[in-house]
Amino acid sequence: MAPRHTLPSWTLFLAVCAVGIGGTFQYGYNVSIINAPTQHIHKFLNETWSSRYHKELNPDLLTFLWSVIASIFSLGGLCGALIGGSMAIRLGRKGALLMNNVIAILASILMGISFPTGLFELLIAGRFLIGINSGIGLCVQPLYIGEFAPKHLRGGLAMGTSIFLTGGILTGQIIGLRELLGGEKHWPLLLSSSCIPALAQLLFLPWFPESPRYLLIDRGDELSCAKALKRFHGSSEYRREMEDIQRECFALDGEKPKKPWQLFTDRGVRWQLITVIVMTMGQQLSGINAIYFYATYVFEQAGILTEKIPYVTLGTGVCECVTALSCGLLIDYVGRRYLIIGGYLLMTLWCTVLTFSLTYQELYSWVPYMSMTCVFAFILSFGLGPGGITNTLTAELFVQSSRPAAYMIAGTVSWISFFTVGMLFPFIVNGLKQYCFVVFLLECFFVAAFIFLIIPETKNKSFLEIKKEFHKLNYGRNARKKETELYERRQLQDEFLKISA
Repeated sequence: MAPRHTLPSWTLFLAVCAVGIGGTFQYGYNVSIINAPTQHIHKFLNETWSSRYHKELNPDLLTFLWSVIASIFSLGGLCGALIGGSMAIRLGRKGALLMNNVIAILASILMGISFPTGLFELLIAGRFLIGINSGIGLCVQPLYIGEFAPKHLRGGLAMGTSIFLTGGILTGQIIGLRELLGGEKHWPLLLSSSCIPALAQLLFLPWFPESPRYLLIDRGDELSCAKALKRFHGSSEYRREMEDIQRECFALDGEKPKKPWQLFTDRGVRWQLITVIVMTMGQQLSGINAIYFYATYVFEQAGILTEKIPYVTLGTGVCECVTALSCGLLIDYVGRRYLIIGGYLLMTLWCTVLTFSLTYQELYSWVPYMSMTCVFAFILSFGLGPGGITNTLTAELFVQSSRPAAYMIAGTVSWISFFTVGMLFPFIVNGLKQYCFVVFLLECFFVAAFIFLIIPETKNKSFLEIKKEFHKLNYGRNARKKETELYERRQLQDEFLKISA
């Protein structure tokens, strides 16, 4: 039965903000701001090369250098994902996020001084470091929020990950306008502005406690856990969460945090791991990148002037923010399954319609407007389901000892998929043209079917209850025996909690 109080306390709300501003906001912001100064960076590379070697930069080499600057962010993100879980275990969730800001500030300094020093290598190094920062943030932020959020609000608070990510994208689009920092004189300031969210998190996050689950289960510090729970949930509401954490601690029986490779051999998390990999790949390969690629062409065909397109593109950023906020409000009422399955099925529909509208773009005057509608509808559907709920489910499908390793695996899969899409996407578009959306609609339908068949609803369930839901899939015929063992252990837990009380 859900608790009466369904709204988060101010402490919880402000904690999510303090975590998000230096976490996924950085990822969204740094993905977005690199698009605005493309031509100015090309000019900087040409001028630097000419002054250094006294000859013109070869166009192919220019393309290569720009590709390195753009794509090394993904390589940094992959490295960040690989170390994020280990940092969260050694330094704590809060400690890892605070340390991560040092990387962001160093990256900002390197990118900011690259232009006045005439060293484009510093720009490459800065992009790599800010990628590491984003990879760690994407790993640790949802881990931290998922662990301090109360069970009945876990979905809504965990959506802070998606809300700040989309907020970062929109902020980057706005700051990157040529009237602000996107002009030729100010682009170094634009790239170095990522130090501002880092400084904000260093200022505000220390006021909030460490993850209560980490304090009790990983550190064995029951007193600090109780204090943290009182700060997050209030003196009158914290006991329920304390009992839930104690049950999980008892069930784990001193089990140490697992390494990523240990999850692949652990039968008890087999289908949870498969689920996370399918959802993460599905999110990256869903066609959202294709939508953004075609957006400019669709807007041009609808009669929008080229110089006005950046302002229309802001509409896509607003769409993502609106749907992330809507999903945050709905997730704990509607449930995870309905939103993510519905999101993927709607994306399948819009891919189908967009394929036809792009094919017959010039047949009727109203068809380009249908294409433009599909672009916004697809982005809305993505934000309502896959864009926000994937990270939330990753936190919910694993218990404390497996969760950091699961985020490391999910982050690695996400960044490899992101990099692969970036490399292969131009060839897919050139080969299939608008029919590339047929590939994406099939992928969206497959992921929706997988989630429908495999993933249980996790709304208002503890991490142990969710783990129990997967026992039949993980153990097959031995599931009944395993359930009996769990029932006996649960009885012991309840007796232990009564004695403790």
